[in-house]
Amino acid sequence: MKLKTFTAPSYTEALNKVKETLGDDVVIVSSKEIKRKTLGSKGLYEIVVAVEDEESVKKVYDNRQSSYNDKMDDVMLKLSSAAKEINNISSKKELPQNSLKPVKNDEILQLKEEINKIADTLKYLQASVWDISKKEDLELPPEFSEIYALAKASGITTNYLNEIMKLTIKYMPLKMRKNRSAIKRYFYTLLKKMIPIRIEREIKHPHKKIMMFVGPTGVGKTTTIAKLAARYAYKQNSRHKVGIITLDTYRIGAVEQLMTYAKMMKLPIETVVDPSDFEEALNALRHNDYILIDTVGSSQHDREKIEKLTSFLKVNTFAEININLVLSTITKYEDLVDIYENFSVLPIDTLIFTKLDETKTYGNIFSLLLDTKKPVSYFSVGQEVPDDLMQANTEYLLKGILEKEFN
Repeated sequence: MKLKTFTAPSYTEALNKVKETLGDDVVIVSSKEIKRKTLGSKGLYEIVVAVEDEESVKKVYDNRQSSYNDKMDDVMLKLSSAAKEINNISSKKELPQNSLKPVKNDEILQLKEEINKIADTLKYLQASVWDISKKEDLELPPEFSEIYALAKASGITTNYLNEIMKLTIKYMPLKMRKNRSAIKRYFYTLLKKMIPIRIEREIKHPHKKIMMFVGPTGVGKTTTIAKLAARYAYKQNSRHKVGIITLDTYRIGAVEQLMTYAKMMKLPIETVVDPSDFEEALNALRHNDYILIDTVGSSQHDREKIEKLTSFLKVNTFAEININLVLSTITKYEDLVDIYENFSVLPIDTLIFTKLDETKTYGNIFSLLLDTKKPVSYFSVGQEVPDDLMQANTEYLLKGILEKEFN
């Protein structure tokens, strides 16, 4: 006989852990409160149970696996029966008219609906396979497994996902748990409240807005600036005066590209090399409502280039300079965190994400927004200037997280 110890913030949670791992047929040797719950910390309860041998744990797992297999067999049997029924209907339709009782369209629609339900059940069971042999901090009821699998496949980090699932399980009304659509709607609403969005507001005279765009090489800063310039100058309710400054004199191609866009849109543009020229360029464009500043792209580990940007922020200006960190959605979460941490020597105001058209997994965006608590202002969803730019919104982001289908 062996003793196993289970701990949790409450007696009920500890007991649930025992049942989840060993089932109901166990002997509780002792239970006690180790740490009393206070306003600032959770309590801690301990339950010690006696286990005959390791086979008892394996037996519970085998029983649950057998139950899952039985459900799968039942579903497959229903699918097989439905397929035979459809085959019979198809055969009847090929026979001469009046030789058999006519098949009504309602019957076919009813069968299709039944098959859709069975397919949905298969998808649900597929998502419900939970490896209980692993020691997970999250105790996941079967009815939540599909939404968990969707969110995990989107790239949301496990620590955030587990915490969000705990909140969902804790606060969702019991009557909603019977409906997977209701679970999805509840989860959607919860995620929506967690996403910080910077709502676009048109400026009014005499106010000015200066926006500097920073970020790694290749994320699309220059194209994003061109899209925003066109948006502010031509696509908003009021046409605004827009000026452009480029600090990216390292790449001739980038300067030429921005100058081409400025010429096409008939916008003034200034090229700046040193901080001493920056104040002069700003004053030359001060009659504009918006001034957009392009910067040199650099590796997040090139501290010298990033810190040089801080020298441009020290000049006297007639309006605050808002720093927009431009990031590519196809960058993995760990690298997004690294980029943000290194560029955060600058006073980052908002985030802009590009290349949303090149991926359908937006969980890395969601996780970074929770990490940084910085709002997102715009999504770039393609290469077309100015059309493929949109104000950031939670619906678009969550669609990429929760509407993925299982393969």
